[in-house]
Amino acid sequence: MRPTTKKLTANAFDLAPEWAPQRAIWTAWPADAAAWNSDLEAPRGNIAALIRALAPSNHVRLLVGSEESESSARAAIGDVAEILPATYGDIWLRDTGPIFARTGHGPVALRFWTNGWGGKFVLPDDDTVGDDIARLAGVRILHHDFVLEGGAIDHDGAGTILTTRETLLNTNRNAWSQTEAEGALRTALGAKKIIWLDEGLRGDHTDGHVDNIARFAGPARIVCQTPSGPDDPNADVLSAIAGRLEGETDARGQTIALTRIPSPGCVINAHGDIAPASYMNFVIANGVVVVPVYGTPTQSAALDSLQALFPDRKLMGLDATGLLGAGKAGGGAFHCITREEALL
Repeated sequence: MRPTTKKLTANAFDLAPEWAPQRAIWTAWPADAAAWNSDLEAPRGNIAALIRALAPSNHVRLLVGSEESESSARAAIGDVAEILPATYGDIWLRDTGPIFARTGHGPVALRFWTNGWGGKFVLPDDDTVGDDIARLAGVRILHHDFVLEGGAIDHDGAGTILTTRETLLNTNRNAWSQTEAEGALRTALGAKKIIWLDEGLRGDHTDGHVDNIARFAGPARIVCQTPSGPDDPNADVLSAIAGRLEGETDARGQTIALTRIPSPGCVINAHGDIAPASYMNFVIANGVVVVPVYGTPTQSAALDSLQALFPDRKLMGLDATGLLGAGKAGGGAFHCITREEALL
């Protein structure tokens, strides 16, 4: 049974941008071998490396779903993160976790419905883990009565939201019009301007999440990708994204500075399929930016360009092929498995 929806009026609260100071970063440990082609070691190795990269300057809170996952997590990361038993379907907390915000009465956790990315991956406890995170954080919960995955939006903390029609207007989510979707984002997230992109990467299980194609990297600054070469499977999509963003303005009327970095190009997964590999799935945290990499020729150039965007943070490229997975397993990277809790 759905709890009663509590509504906020537009602009009744603040959403901190990802580059603002953070109280904690939440992530989760893979616990269900069936969800990972019976191979938990590859994603666990990627997550352990991410946690070790974040830990020196961040409070990492890691959810574990079983006794085995807790013991394996402790063996992998020691005491560099706070380990918390919890129930969850899989590790994609960007989509199933809460969005932390600030009101005049203190911090809140904004909660939305999840339907397994349009009914494709419906797992027990994915619809409740967001409430559990809010309770563990000691933050009151505000529910909104529509489906929204955190990776479907990106924002600048000043009222500008990036999203894609492929996800937000998909009939497998809310079956609403663009006008209705914009009204919901204004009410629930205080949006003042919504920038719509059309579609996401080929093979993306999420139906085109924006955090795999374009991200805010600071006030009035967006980074996206350029095709790596003639064999880039997303060449047309990446070019269309840049064309749409060129000359765009934010909610305050400032012209957005657009930076393009090379994409990873054609990355083939273990099943022989084109994978939705992207450098855009980076995590901005206290003192560090962690970028997923895949051993492709464009890696060094992409990391150099991103470091220039974040001169005051250490930039680290870490292998994410285990998270990328194959078939129905995986499909994301570091941003997909984390949720920042701002220092509100």
